[in-house]
Amino acid sequence: MKFTVIIPARFGSTRFPGKPLADIGGKPMILHVVDRAKEAGASRVIVATDDERIKQVAQQACEVCMTSVVHTSGTERLAEVISILSIDDAEIIINVQGDEPFVPAQNIRQVAENLAVNKPAIATLACVINDPEEVVNPNCVKVVLAEDRTALYFSRAIIPFVRGTDYADTREIDTTLYLRHIGLYAYTAGYIKQYISYQPTKLEQMESLEQLRALWYNDVVHVDIAKETPPTGIDTPEDLSKLVQRLQTSA
Repeated sequence: MKFTVIIPARFGSTRFPGKPLADIGGKPMILHVVDRAKEAGASRVIVATDDERIKQVAQQACEVCMTSVVHTSGTERLAEVISILSIDDAEIIINVQGDEPFVPAQNIRQVAENLAVNKPAIATLACVINDPEEVVNPNCVKVVLAEDRTALYFSRAIIPFVRGTDYADTREIDTTLYLRHIGLYAYTAGYIKQYISYQPTKLEQMESLEQLRALWYNDVVHVDIAKETPPTGIDTPEDLSKLVQRLQTSA
């Protein structure tokens, strides 16, 4: 199956400036992400960035497309890449975040297959939450699904909210009721153009979750359960340090 991986990567980050260039085992984070995309079998891998420092590193391993500094979401950055490189509307595009160095290559291919088989507007992944602390953590995005695994809603809040549960006491939380959204997206290049034609919505701005724009306009988002559970996201230097230590310990 033919698909293109585009990796949006910004240098600016309030909590972790320069995150895509952070060193992991002697290699910048962004190059680890490129490696995962290649392992997944992508026919083309493109880093989309607005920063010359990231370009200089990423171009050692893949294509780089310089984009505007004014984008408010990764999908908008992808749309500019599609326009600049004249990518065909039918091409399957996988959005892999530039700060996901440990995303399993299997998950990248799975989300592409999800799009090809189910043909939603957007295909993505989720996994069952095992840690009760993640349920109450706003940095962990939760998703609630319909019977056919289409998304009903994504939120940083506790969803579903189980009436009678004391969420201040994490021992009361039944983690099996919750799904963590994995920030991998598959869509066609044509749909990305459609997405950016929509006016931004209050919901996506309040939650800071761009996928809510698709739900607002009644586009189908299909959520497969990941075949391999990835580690949680990296938001701070401390997150990265803890994650590397944990992976080294389990190796």
